Amino acid sequence: MGLVSVFWEILKKPTIGDVVRELLIFIAPLWVAVIVGVLVGWAWKPKWANIGREMFMDCSGSKNSAPAESSESSSSGFGSLPSLNLIKFQLSSAISWISDDGPQKDSFFLSPTLHSNCSSSQNEKEKLGFLTDDDLEHLYKLVEEKDGGPAWIHMMDKSTPTMGYQAWQRDLEIGPTQYRSRTVFDDATPEMVRDFFWDDEFRSKLKWDEMLLSAETLESSPTDGTMMVQWVRKFPFFCSDREYLIGRRIWSCGRTYYCVTKGVPYPSIPRKTKPRRVDLYYSSWCIRAAESRKGDGQLTACEVLLFHHENMGIPWEIAKLGVKLGMWGTVRKIDPGLRAYQTERASGAALSHSASMAQINTKVTQDYLRSLESNSNDSSELETHNSSEKPGKNNIPKLVVVGGAIAVACILDRGLLTKAVIFGVARRFAKIGRRL
Repeated sequence: MGLVSVFWEILKKPTIGDVVRELLIFIAPLWVAVIVGVLVGWAWKPKWANIGREMFMDCSGSKNSAPAESSESSSSGFGSLPSLNLIKFQLSSAISWISDDGPQKDSFFLSPTLHSNCSSSQNEKEKLGFLTDDDLEHLYKLVEEKDGGPAWIHMMDKSTPTMGYQAWQRDLEIGPTQYRSRTVFDDATPEMVRDFFWDDEFRSKLKWDEMLLSAETLESSPTDGTMMVQWVRKFPFFCSDREYLIGRRIWSCGRTYYCVTKGVPYPSIPRKTKPRRVDLYYSSWCIRAAESRKGDGQLTACEVLLFHHENMGIPWEIAKLGVKLGMWGTVRKIDPGLRAYQTERASGAALSHSASMAQINTKVTQDYLRSLESNSNDSSELETHNSSEKPGKNNIPKLVVVGGAIAVACILDRGLLTKAVIFGVARRFAKIGRRL
């Protein structure tokens, strides 16, 4: 009541000028306090600012990484509080995004297929044994929608004259957002599309993947086609570039190809400050023949089911917004790249090393793939409603996003540019929150 009475007395002043002057006098101490707080927070970086980066388990040393449920229940006593888990992971991701001065430690051990473990078997993994049939099983269950995960939420449905594209997303209790897409390329064979996605030399030469700065093959196996590659990808100006150490391998069943690529530990390549290494990376395809979109009933098209997620070191809600805004602009560049690849192959150009490795596959039977289904009792579903609708799992409240952005900007002395970006993103989230 005291505050209300003060305001009432100010408003009773005889002129507008008196009212404005009194309001300024009344509010000035508050502004001084805010400015002092910002300056102090800007100049002083408390020790707890890095707590989030140390909350995650290091290598457990067990044969297989713990599943999501056990990781959640064993992490710093937050197992019984999912909401605190979410805040903890968001805080760590935000801090690690802004502070690019050290190795990325916030990797999540969701399952052995999503992230290779860091046990004593690392030396064996480095001998091209880091991709196993467990990875095939996981990809196969994703394709058949029997992986036991939450439902996929529809994001978009786009097309060009020679390509159709659909995308879905879903959020787990922990870990980054996962994406599923279905692309149909007209007048393309599964073998050509398989080689195209595997061909790092062509990817770098044509620049159809504009984010790829460099790609190097570290090891390759002529026995099963397993490869170990190192990528450096370009990120926006306010982030450092990212390094990926990727293991990849292809299994084939007839003319259906299960192509697994994921981040794996590789001690021979030391971790550097820049480019910053991305540890949690999963991007795998199922490539197979499909009916043409022309409706003639002919299997002259190629269907690609992609499953992708990664921890880029950017707050997940911000990463989701970036993906949603930029996904189609990136995807539609793939089709011209594929057509240029078809032209080059038709001209008789020699196969690159990466493309030749794509043709060395581990063959499996349909009966073997069916046997993998018996290991799963649950199935995920596809939801057809648009992702602009409010999902079952609430987004970060507007106040938390804005307040968190201010806290991060004031705690971490990273310069005016980074702070401007953070506040700009926070304002964007506030606008989105008002529309929901």
